[in-house]
Amino acid sequence: MPPVSSVWPQSTRLTPEQLEAFIEDGFVRIDGAFPRRLANEARAILRRDMGCDPEDPRTWTAPVIRIGGYSQTPFIQAANTRVLHLAFDRLVGAGRWHARGDLGPFSVRFPTADPGGREWRVEPGFGRERKDSSSSRVNVSSKGTALLMLFLFSDVGHDDGPTRLRVGSHRDIARRLAEAGDRGLSLRELSASGFAQSANRPVALATGEAGTVYLCHPFVVHGVEPHRGTRPSFIAQPALRPASPLMLDRPNGDYSAVETAIRRALAAPPD
Repeated sequence: MPPVSSVWPQSTRLTPEQLEAFIEDGFVRIDGAFPRRLANEARAILRRDMGCDPEDPRTWTAPVIRIGGYSQTPFIQAANTRVLHLAFDRLVGAGRWHARGDLGPFSVRFPTADPGGREWRVEPGFGRERKDSSSSRVNVSSKGTALLMLFLFSDVGHDDGPTRLRVGSHRDIARRLAEAGDRGLSLRELSASGFAQSANRPVALATGEAGTVYLCHPFVVHGVEPHRGTRPSFIAQPALRPASPLMLDRPNGDYSAVETAIRRALAAPPD
């Protein structure tokens, strides 16, 4: 489970303690970030595109189904609640992010011994070559990505194939990216060592009720747990895009939490 300090209850603002937890841990969990009603309406739309019946295990022929962006009303409303916009302002900076006009991609995970890929990864922001996702790149100023977001559209418990988050791993990635300059590294290059720098980090599971959202630093190393439950889980994994580039040297010193986390990692010795 995530540290208690990383949980942000509905209808409250991000406190200084929770902001500090995001900077140190690399993520914050928001319970009730959008209504369960919207999750139910969205799942009704998703099930039409799944090619199987989420209520009939006989039709579950793959460990995971990935489906694209959705711009229907339930998705847009879920992505743009007041509590989320306030969080974006605090973590990325007011006026420094673009509101989502759709939501996706979605991962629908089914109970199986094979989780459909458990490799570790970070959120890339630029440089993808055609359909080769491993060519996508990330640099130390997180070009193209302000946050990785995990939207839970179904209840997700420990056995339901939750996303795994290496707590504090964003600091390891920041230091590695700093050596690569503006060009950064591709996912292929980052994964070549199996993200060994963060291998000893504790792991938190992104669990919660439908309507829970995890806002994660783009550099947080994440993967997938096997699904040992009984029902499919529905999780959207969009990125929040910056309206202006992240900056690690602002003349006015008005750094966002995302920028502060990177700056602190580069200024400190390895953990």
